[in-house]
Amino acid sequence: MAATRTRAVKSDAVLAAAVETAREAVVAVADPGTVGEHEAFAMDEDRLGTHYFTCTAPGYHGWRWAVSLARVPRAKVATVCETHLVPGAEALLSPQWLPWAERLQPGDVGPGDVTPKIDDDPNLVAGFEATGDEDVDEVGFFELGLGRPRVLSAEGRDAAAQRWYDGEHGPSAAVAVKASEHCSSCGYFVPMAGALRPVFGVCANEWSPSDGSVVSLDHGCGAHSEVDMDAPEPERVSAPVLDEETLEEL
Repeated sequence: MAATRTRAVKSDAVLAAAVETAREAVVAVADPGTVGEHEAFAMDEDRLGTHYFTCTAPGYHGWRWAVSLARVPRAKVATVCETHLVPGAEALLSPQWLPWAERLQPGDVGPGDVTPKIDDDPNLVAGFEATGDEDVDEVGFFELGLGRPRVLSAEGRDAAAQRWYDGEHGPSAAVAVKASEHCSSCGYFVPMAGALRPVFGVCANEWSPSDGSVVSLDHGCGAHSEVDMDAPEPERVSAPVLDEETLEEL
């Protein structure tokens, strides 16, 4: 396949020399005193170019006034097309706009908030669909706990498992590092059902900081059901001494 040649834009002496014409055009629309030095001229197309001037307005550091000029064939006069303010290489710009649904982060949802539905969520796959066979559907809906439109995909399950394992209820949490035993041997550990059962369960100990939370089998805390501590020796208190010879004046 032959390479495509890009035609070079011809230089234009008339447009390049029309600096004052461009300045007058931008001064007419800009706030007084905000048009600075002439910075550059660039050809955009044949007989179409743009002059750039420094913008000196407060808060617009790095921005430039741009004035587009054109001329008709064989004309010796430049005509102003448009003026606008454009950002330069050092201009301070606002972050790229994102829709509200894409700006949400875990933890942003509060009481009364509703997250938008994601039809192509990679963390979900289609759930059980009724077959019409009453016996089969009864097993799916009631015994297997299905009947939801979508369930976790393998990708979604792996992401959740990694997030939980690396979080405050995994083996690297400060409370787990100092614990003498793991959740796997605690009587308050309730194993999960399904594919996450070999790694996770739920803590049911109201004295534990993880009560009601998903914990890994190798997590732990000081409220382990089988861990005891040495009873402290009772403090011996000597008999009180009554001083009957000292009087206190009130």
